[in-house]
Amino acid sequence: METRPETSQLAPAAERPFGPAAAVVLAAGIGTFVLGLLTTLNEASEGIHDFLEFTSAVGPLAGKTILGAGAFLASWAILHFLWREKSPAIRPLLLVAAALFALGVLGTFPIFFEAFASD
Repeated sequence: METRPETSQLAPAAERPFGPAAAVVLAAGIGTFVLGLLTTLNEASEGIHDFLEFTSAVGPLAGKTILGAGAFLASWAILHFLWREKSPAIRPLLLVAAALFALGVLGTFPIFFEAFASD
């Protein structure tokens, strides 16, 4: 009859840190929020509108998307570096990421950002 080793004799399974995945989730929320914020600010200020117009062929959409993607990539790199060996608490992280994502999406709805339009 074959005997099984006691569970106390087994080596503990190495857990992979959750930090890298948490970094990309929070960075997605940050990037979405920046895009929504820039969309709303574009309507509210002529100066920001002009600043975001990187090329006249595309208009301010180029600036909004480039800066939003840049915010995502920069925050992802920073958070990944900070959390690469850690596992932050998942619940607060997901709540913050969901709130940032919701605010970012809200900022891209015309009925919302047109309320801030400068006359």
